[in-house]
Amino acid sequence: MITDRPASGDKAARRAVTVFPVLVLVAGAAGLVSPGAFAGWTSSVPYLLGTVMFCMGLTMTPLDFRGVAKRPWAVAIGLVAHYVIMPGLGWLIAHLLGLPPQLAAGVILVGCAPSGTASNVVTFLARGDVALSVSVATVSTVLAPLVTPPLTLLLAGAYLPVDAGSMMTDILKTVLLPVLGGLLVRLVAGKLVDRVLGLMPWLSSLAVAAIVAAVVAGSASAIKSAAVSVLIAVVLHNGFGLALGYGVGKATGLGRPASRAMAFEVGMQNSGLAASLATAHFSPLAALPAAVFSVWHNISGALVAAWLSHRSRHSRPAPAAAGHALATAEEA
Repeated sequence: MITDRPASGDKAARRAVTVFPVLVLVAGAAGLVSPGAFAGWTSSVPYLLGTVMFCMGLTMTPLDFRGVAKRPWAVAIGLVAHYVIMPGLGWLIAHLLGLPPQLAAGVILVGCAPSGTASNVVTFLARGDVALSVSVATVSTVLAPLVTPPLTLLLAGAYLPVDAGSMMTDILKTVLLPVLGGLLVRLVAGKLVDRVLGLMPWLSSLAVAAIVAAVVAGSASAIKSAAVSVLIAVVLHNGFGLALGYGVGKATGLGRPASRAMAFEVGMQNSGLAASLATAHFSPLAALPAAVFSVWHNISGALVAAWLSHRSRHSRPAPAAAGHALATAEEA
C-alpha cells in the first residue's frame, strides 16, 4: 500500500497512464488496418474482460472496503453522481448529435458502466483523495450488475432492444465473479500475489488492448464514416463528466482533494465492460464508442491530472493512496 508520494511511485503511475493509451491506440490501428488478423476474436472479449477484472481483484484488500464505512456519505455522493451524470450525459449527447441507433446505444452504455480503475491512478497524480477514489470505484463495480442493465434499458431501449436480465448475468460472470475471485486469491495467497503485482498493470493493459483490437476489427468497414461523430461524442461525454464531477464535489463541500477524486470517478468509465456488453448484446459497431473512450479518457485524465497537480504543487501532499491505485491503467 502506498502511504506517501515517493518518486518511484509517481514515476510508475505516470508510466501507466502514458504507456496504456499508446498500447490501446496501436491495437486499435492494427484492428483497423488488418481486420482479418483479428477474425474470431470477438468471442474472446468477455474472457479478456474477465482477466482485467480478476487482476483488479488481485490488487484489492479489505482496506478498500473499510474506507467505505469510514466515509459513507462521500462515497454515496460519488456513486449517485456517477450513475446519474454519465448515463444522462450519454443519452443527451447521443440525442443532440443525432447518432444512429447502434452508436447511440454504445455511447449510452459507456455512460452506464461503473468507474474505471484508471481513475485511481490519475487521482493519485492529481494529488486528489485516492482513498475516496478507490472506494467509489470499488462500490460502483460491485453494484454494476444491479445498476447498469436497468439504466441501459431505460435510456437505450428506445434505440435498440435491451435484454436487461441477460446483461445482468453477463456482468456477474465477467465482472463481479472475477473481482471476487481475485480478492479471494489475494486473501489466501497474499505473499505470493505480492510478488507478481507488478505484472498486473501490463496483463490488464494487454487484455484491454486485445478487446479494442477485436472491437475495431469487427466494425472496420463502418469506422471511416462514423469516426468523427464518435470522437466528438466521446470527448464531450468525458469532458462534461470530469467537469460536472468536480462541480458536485465542490457543491457538496467535500473539499478540493475529494472534488478531484469525484471528477475522475464520474468522468472515467470501465470502457472494457462497455465494449464487452455492446459486442455481446448489440454489435461490434455499438462497441466502437467504448473503444474510443478507452483511449481518450486515459489521455484526458492524464492531462487534467498534470494540470491539477501543477496547480497544487506547493500545497500539502495528497491523502494516502490505496493499494491498487497503481495496479492497472483501465475501465475500463
